[in-house]
Amino acid sequence: MKRILYIFLCLPLLHFSQKKDCIYDFEEKTDSTYIKATNGKLMYEKVFGNSKEFIQFKLINNNGIPTLEFQQIQKSQDFIPVRCFNNKSKVILQLEDGKIISLISAVEDVCSNLTYIDSEKSNIRILNAYFLFTKTNYESLKKSRITVMRVHYAGESKDYIISDELQSEILNERVKPSLYFIENLECIE
Repeated sequence: MKRILYIFLCLPLLHFSQKKDCIYDFEEKTDSTYIKATNGKLMYEKVFGNSKEFIQFKLINNNGIPTLEFQQIQKSQDFIPVRCFNNKSKVILQLEDGKIISLISAVEDVCSNLTYIDSEKSNIRILNAYFLFTKTNYESLKKSRITVMRVHYAGESKDYIISDELQSEILNERVKPSLYFIENLECIE
């Protein structure tokens, strides 16, 4: 009987001690630096007519500093206006538990780059930026789903509804953007 009780008491500990299998895009450790970055994950996608837009996140640990890489890609046969981030830009996340989390810009001034694909007669704009976590918001992101993301660009703000499950037309895969931080923050700790 004691043995059965012991097994039931230890079983939950085994479950919590297992760590998620993390897949890294990049990992480097030297005497003076330690950097690791997760693979990019799709957070938002919009396909409307001949226009496509998607946002993906990547988590980076740069010498103990957790950082979010934000990448927005827009593709259209029409002209795509430039978007920029500056040092006042933010990514604001509303969580399912009602908390509002702000990530602050780690860049001074960066704007989207325009490329033209002649064979498709399409314009592509790519915007990359980095945002920093604060100690207070970091723990909340591990516990609650994301419902809305507001991005403060330089000169404008835009809201994005974050889905529980998204079937990507562009990448042809199923993802769960609302669980992104719950599933991936431990990979950069």
